[in-house]
Amino acid sequence: MKLPEEYPQHGGQLRQISERFGIAASQLLDFSANINPDGPPLSVLSTLRESLEDLSMLTEYPDLEETKLKQSIARYTGVSGAQINVANGFVPLLESTLRTLKTTSCLLPVPAFVEYRKTLERAGVGICTRPLDSASGFRYDPAEMLSGAHNAILIANPQNPSGVCHSAAAMRDLVERAADMGIFVLLDEAFIDYLPEHSLTTATNEFSNLIVFRSVTKFHGIPGLRVAYAVTNAALSSSIGRDLPPWPITTLASRAVGVALDDEPYAVHARAKNLERRIALQRDLELLGLSVYPSAANFLLVQVPRGIDTHALWQHLIVRYGIVLRFCGNYEALPPGHLRIAVRTQEQNSRLTAAMAELLLTLRLRPRTVV
Repeated sequence: MKLPEEYPQHGGQLRQISERFGIAASQLLDFSANINPDGPPLSVLSTLRESLEDLSMLTEYPDLEETKLKQSIARYTGVSGAQINVANGFVPLLESTLRTLKTTSCLLPVPAFVEYRKTLERAGVGICTRPLDSASGFRYDPAEMLSGAHNAILIANPQNPSGVCHSAAAMRDLVERAADMGIFVLLDEAFIDYLPEHSLTTATNEFSNLIVFRSVTKFHGIPGLRVAYAVTNAALSSSIGRDLPPWPITTLASRAVGVALDDEPYAVHARAKNLERRIALQRDLELLGLSVYPSAANFLLVQVPRGIDTHALWQHLIVRYGIVLRFCGNYEALPPGHLRIAVRTQEQNSRLTAAMAELLLTLRLRPRTVV
């Protein structure tokens, strides 16, 4: 579903919001993009500064094989470098995978990241959608997902926009059943860094039908560097790699990402802080009378109560308070009245809930007092 132009098609589009509402982007507090609010590891910043002193960073071509970057990813994920392909974002990796597998039809549970459908359509892949039940927590049903004439399934764990995370055991069961039926599982783990124990990345050695896609930019706070990677068995990985364009990652981005992945203290701290902040934010939003779906990621999906104009709430937050949420009107099969809220710092989260409390009163809802 395409939103009217007043609504950005993705989160993080502050320029578009700035131009529409006449508010400087620097004055907007962005809860629409699911990026680590603490920013990148300090080691990334120092590496970038040092790299800029080396003229070869600009005058020499990047490594075609991205050997060092793949070594860092291999250490981080526990797989071999031969299983890894990198690109400047998730979409090029998915496109190459679809071409390599000669995918003709794909099951797409919805709601889901809006680029899934767009990428499948561009690739000429037939799409079979399966609406997920919000009342049951957007859970995947293997029996339902494996019925039909498709030869691939495109799913995410944790999901977007719900944030629900299925256990590694549940995902393994789905992949194993799919393998028995000759169905490939294309698994997007863009937010799995918050729950690495539920990742199936290492299971790519075991299941030849599994391709896992992961992002560096969200968890490590570096979306401007545009780095993602795909992991599968070595033979399939080699085939996918041959389909990718050369030099997909700049040398600066490659160095920065390698350092970020090697910074284990940063990762431990990020997981702990996100958990603490997410629990507190969910509690405060629920005390305002909002319905919040359980999430394991760094964002929350919120349903606005009946009688409240979701558009008015979204717009007033921008105009009155300079706060931008993700309007979810273009998430397929998601009922009207939903907003997605990124988890930011405690101070910023408190600013949001205070603004929400005032607005909900204005819109004739009586929230309970936040404690």
